[in-house]
Parts: sequence; C-alpha cells; structure tokens
Amino acid sequence: MPQKRAGALGIHSIDHFGLQVPDLAVARSFYEAFGLDVRAEGAGLGIYAKNNDHCWSRVVLASAKQLRYLSFGIYAEDEAALHAHLDAKGVTRIAALSGAPEGGIWIEGFDGLPLHIQVSTKCSPDDKTAFENVSSKAGTSGAVFNSAAPKTHPRHLSHFAIFTTDVIAATAWYENMLGLRLSDGSGPVVAFLHGAHGSDHHLLALVGSSHRGMHHSSWDVGSFQEVGLGSAQMFRAGYKEGWGVGRHVLGGNYFYYARDPWGSYCEYSADIDYIPADCVWPSAQHAPEDSFYLWGPDVPPELVSNLEPGAPA
Repeated sequence: MPQKRAGALGIHSIDHFGLQVPDLAVARSFYEAFGLDVRAEGAGLGIYAKNNDHCWSRVVLASAKQLRYLSFGIYAEDEAALHAHLDAKGVTRIAALSGAPEGGIWIEGFDGLPLHIQVSTKCSPDDKTAFENVSSKAGTSGAVFNSAAPKTHPRHLSHFAIFTTDVIAATAWYENMLGLRLSDGSGPVVAFLHGAHGSDHHLLALVGSSHRGMHHSSWDVGSFQEVGLGSAQMFRAGYKEGWGVGRHVLGGNYFYYARDPWGSYCEYSADIDYIPADCVWPSAQHAPEDSFYLWGPDVPPELVSNLEPGAPA
C-alpha cells in the first residue's frame, strides 16, 4: 500500500522527465542498449522499463538536446491544498509544453525549469527494493559464462539529477514549494532530496553549475552483478565513455554511469538507501571527500560538464 506521511504536503514521486534530442533514432539506440523499452509514441518516444507499463520519459525531436521538464506526482487528496500552497507562495503558473501530458498544472521552477504536477499513482518505491547478493556454496561453481550472461534491464527510475545555479537556494525552493526533504548534502556542491511519503535516499539530486540542465537519470537494478553486466553491455554496444563501477558514499548505492550521445548520463544503481514515510532522516552536510564515492575509478573531468544550451546566470 502506498505510504503517506501524516501532515506532510508534497509530491510523492518523479512521475517522468521530458527530454528533447536532435535525433530520435540515436536516442532509441542508446536507451535500448541500456536495457530500457523504447516505444514510438506520437511524434516522439516513450521510455519504459522492461515489464513495467509506466512511462518514465517522453522524448521529442528538437534542434539540440535539453531537459524540457520534470513531472511530479501527488496524491489526489493533496491536490487542492498543494495548488493553494503554490499560489500563496507566488509561484508562477505557465502554459503546458507542447507534446506533454494533459492535465495537472505547470509551474516555473527554480532556474526557470518547467515543472508539471499531476495526480498520479505513486511510482517511487514503498520499501527498499530487493537486492540479490548471490554466493556459490562450497563445492559448487559460481561461474557465469559469457555465452549465457543475461542482459541488464532496469526495473524503474530511481532518481534524477539536475544542474542548478545555486544548490543551497534550490534545496530551499524544493523543500518549501514541493515538500521534498534534504537527505544529505555538501554545501554549494551537491544536495540529495527525498520525498516525505517514502522514497529512495534521493529522488532528486542537485548539482552546482553555471546554468540549469540534466546531469543524469538513475535506474534501479537488482544486484551488483547487474551493474557490472550493464557496464559491459554498454561498452560492447559502443558507448565506451562513462564512470564506474563504484560505490557512492551518500545513498550507499553501487553505480555505473554510461555517457549518452549528448554528454549527460544514465546510471545503473543498486542497493540505494531507503527512507520510509515514518523515518526522520538525520540529514547532514558533509565534506566533499565524504559526499561522493567510497571506491571506484578516478572521476573523469567531463562527469560534471553541463553541455546543455543556456547562458550562464
């Protein structure tokens, strides 16, 4: 049953993200290689996880790659109160974007990022997702042959990371306007926010930059093995730029980041911390060395490059 924190007004999920790219065929090839189900929908693409009919991303054609919007889900019983709250805070309502879903409301978010808020089924997890750590018993073989190695298929969108011009101010905005809560952060460098109604350690991450943009989408998989197999399948498919395999400090998840054709990333994520609706998480600010990764290869410089169009603030 979906969780709900008593007395908390706010979004419960990132329902999906809207993306524009200069070549839909290139997008299809990348996301299919990553293990996602890509469907032609209208003039664009819908991105789904295997055996899951929830649409996690809507991709349309445009001259340059750019994050178009984020869509957040709310409970029906919170709709009127949240709309009134946003109006009282002076949040600007905007027209719906072309090709985006009907219904709900559109607002101008921090840095001018369009945000869609709609009543929807909670798609963020209601418990920590299953993590398989298989070890062979004594006297049995643990070998997995390459000829029989399974393909990694993510189960659902775990979280989304965006670039922002001011991490601290953006954190306050998402807390005060949409009811998100700070899990952990590192001053002006990065912040990790969770949903009040039960979510992974972060459903939204904020990364400092000169202008807004998409840093990465993160996708839940069921084991450390799947993270490693995913990195190998992307390499074999020709997507050889990325970062990992490794383990994060904050959130504690195992990861591999595959660089997409436009310079942002898709992450395989396994065993991330979970914050239930009845948990008061001990949020804190951490030194940079204690906020990024515990182990893994050196960070490539381009990992924090924001290549989306946009004049610096």
